[in-house]
Amino acid sequence: MSEEKARTLRERARALARGAAGSEGDQEYVEVVEFMLAHERYALELTHIREVYPLKDLTPLPGTPDFVLGIINIRGQILSIIDIKRFFDLPEKGLTNLNQVIILQSEEMEFGILADEILGTKSIPASTIQDSLPTLTGIRAEYLKGVTGDRVVILDGKKIVSDEKMVVKA
Repeated sequence: MSEEKARTLRERARALARGAAGSEGDQEYVEVVEFMLAHERYALELTHIREVYPLKDLTPLPGTPDFVLGIINIRGQILSIIDIKRFFDLPEKGLTNLNQVIILQSEEMEFGILADEILGTKSIPASTIQDSLPTLTGIRAEYLKGVTGDRVVILDGKKIVSDEKMVVKA
């Protein structure tokens, strides 16, 4: 993805995040960024996303858990990058030029998660989100917020960004 496209996506994400739980008439919508992980579609609510950034200049960190890919410098800020596929025990795909980093934030923590590919932003009617999917088990089910009718798995960004498992202890 070119730098211009990435910048446009970041600007759209910020604009949509300001009104992330929008409504149209009587219908409530959830605004998400949709992305690919191991050939499956996932999404995170925009309210938990600071920006999407291209994966570049990744520096591996020795002595960290397997799911910590390393760190990157984004405009002078050093952020840890989590390989959520490893964290969820999903099949590895390897790094490509399509990989992007979704930067999650909360008041306490900020880090990036690796996405195989960003599909874009999407408004999902809240009424179409189901609570669970029988094929999701283990750690993925723990971070599940819901599943759409077209099988997009919506992850609980708040739980991911606030989870103690994401903190690497020295």
